[in-house]
Amino acid sequence: MQLIEPHIHMYARTTDDYEAMKKAGYVAAIEPAFWSGTDRSGAISYYDYFRHLLEFEHDRAAKYGLYHYSLLGVNAKEARNTKIAFEVIEHLEQYLNHPNCLGVGEIGLDLITPDEEEVLRRQVRLAERHQLPVIIHLPHTNKRVGVERVLTILEEEKADWKRYIMDHNTEETIEITLARPDILAGMTLYPTKLNNARAAELIKKCGADRILINSSADWGKSYPLNVAQAAAEFPSFGLDPEAIRKVTFENAYKFFSQSPKFKIEIQ
Repeated sequence: MQLIEPHIHMYARTTDDYEAMKKAGYVAAIEPAFWSGTDRSGAISYYDYFRHLLEFEHDRAAKYGLYHYSLLGVNAKEARNTKIAFEVIEHLEQYLNHPNCLGVGEIGLDLITPDEEEVLRRQVRLAERHQLPVIIHLPHTNKRVGVERVLTILEEEKADWKRYIMDHNTEETIEITLARPDILAGMTLYPTKLNNARAAELIKKCGADRILINSSADWGKSYPLNVAQAAAEFPSFGLDPEAIRKVTFENAYKFFSQSPKFKIEIQ
């Protein structure tokens, strides 16, 4: 079975993880920009980070036979420093044009503040202007409030739903997300988010057509092979092979193929 990891932070991983992913059947890793672990001191630190993702991580993955693409933006956790965030957004377009960049992300809300909302709006407008795929980050707390606020902002900005993944859904939010046509619902397999059993129940309840799963493996206790592990365990939770292929490969492949830059070999 071929797998796509649609949301992982390889910046925080070792090269052993790339090797293990290749052996487990992964063909591509999609890396959205995220929090660096410490607050950034200026906009230039973003630009160095963007180049790292677009070039160094891309090449590091290629050594192990994996395609690596990025989405770039100001992460919700970093959006509260608007002086830096607005400057980065003004210069973001040049990085979005890079051949290894598929779109904008992960952007969204953390504490659901007016400053975060303004940073989100500006990046949604940029994505809409260039018709780019977007990964949205839902807050870790107050998720229901967060998803409703994000959806309202996307409606007000006249976003094209088919180019958006609303990520980090749980039982509290997934039906709200999927009530919008065409948008994809991401589910993160992570100690503080969902385990395989809960994810399988949500797939059975909501159907597999607009759901994808990811590991989001980053600085915390996380596992970069969670998608592969879930694919192996899902049959025991009652999911059929077609549903498993959709949430571990097909839906991500179709979504990212909206970018002409996304080119991978499939079997």
